[in-house]
Amino acid sequence: MVYQPPAGARDLLPLDVAQKHWLEERLQQVFHRWGYHRIITSTLERLDTLMAGGAITRSTVIQLQHLDDEPLGLRPELTASIARAAVTRMASRTYPQRLYYNANVFRRSQEGDYTRQQEFYQAGVELLGIGGLLADAEVLMLLMDCLHHLHLPGHLVLGEAGLTRSLLSIFPDPLCAKVRHAISTLDRIALETMELSDDLRDRALTLLDLRGKPSDVLQNVSQLPLNSTQQDSVRNLKSLIELLQDSQTDVPIVLDLSLIRTFDYYTGIVFEVVTSSASSGQTLIGQGGRYDQLLGLYHPQGESLPGIGFSLQLEELHQILLSLGQLPTQDPTSDWLVVSETSQTHAIAFTHAQKLRDSSALVRVEMDLSGNDHDQIREYARSRRIPHIAWIESDGSAAIERVN
Repeated sequence: MVYQPPAGARDLLPLDVAQKHWLEERLQQVFHRWGYHRIITSTLERLDTLMAGGAITRSTVIQLQHLDDEPLGLRPELTASIARAAVTRMASRTYPQRLYYNANVFRRSQEGDYTRQQEFYQAGVELLGIGGLLADAEVLMLLMDCLHHLHLPGHLVLGEAGLTRSLLSIFPDPLCAKVRHAISTLDRIALETMELSDDLRDRALTLLDLRGKPSDVLQNVSQLPLNSTQQDSVRNLKSLIELLQDSQTDVPIVLDLSLIRTFDYYTGIVFEVVTSSASSGQTLIGQGGRYDQLLGLYHPQGESLPGIGFSLQLEELHQILLSLGQLPTQDPTSDWLVVSETSQTHAIAFTHAQKLRDSSALVRVEMDLSGNDHDQIREYARSRRIPHIAWIESDGSAAIERVN
């Protein structure tokens, strides 16, 4: 029997890890420069925490059963866990809280998912305890800065969950979910054949087409019969887009009011970031949005606090950067191989190896444990691309050889 990881999981070998670390390190540098601090939450959570008040469907969660029959699950995303930690464990801290994460998440594979992948890696940020135009702009500019430091071309797709949800409220309950699904999947045929009045069908098709150049979309949505709340949302979107454009961000923006996210806890702007490459075409690499009611679900007194964040999909970024030749192509190599020539010099060899390690935080030093002859040891060093061998001779001295 050949043992393999379970379906939907995979091992990361040393080169995979080196490439993943390269990517994570660059994102972490950006997060630090914007004043964000890393948080690590539990992989395992209570099921009611993960479902975020019903915004995340139970079928998405890989569930476990605790010994005391408390339903538990593996986190399908990080926002709910961070929201819980922020209003409980971190409740005494001042706001805003700027947090970032780099972690794996788990989602049950759905029917039709040919990859069957169930474990994913994400990096992202959450800006908690503050709302408004400037907070929205900070998170979007931070996302664009991540693209810039990865040297990735891309564009931002921006929507407004609250506005879109209110525009859908004119549809009767039995049909609203179907209309919403058709719009989220850009299924024009489903809308055209759905049992709707002519007026409702026209409205559904109008909502489907509210995407494109921001000025055009804003003009088109302004022509709809909007209430005061909807008008405020449109004005806020206009101000946000103008601020982003005036701040010399070089990422193109597509305004898409048909954008509907999978996790249904978003209350304000929602967004996706898409990048293009010759090998894979357009790829969704990140997404996020504003959620001003989520933290109140976990607050001991039910106090609502605003929040906004995004996640970047590291697998997709890895594949794109690999195709662009930006990632390491070989395992990290050691700098030294230390060889004890006789049994009397073993302790001296270990001491010499430690001195080399202490000389620099970046140096890698291996001890030869094989007892092979000199030619075999040299061949091992060549195969591992180790440039130096320190031969510890019988008198305790170190003969240095550069490996060709």
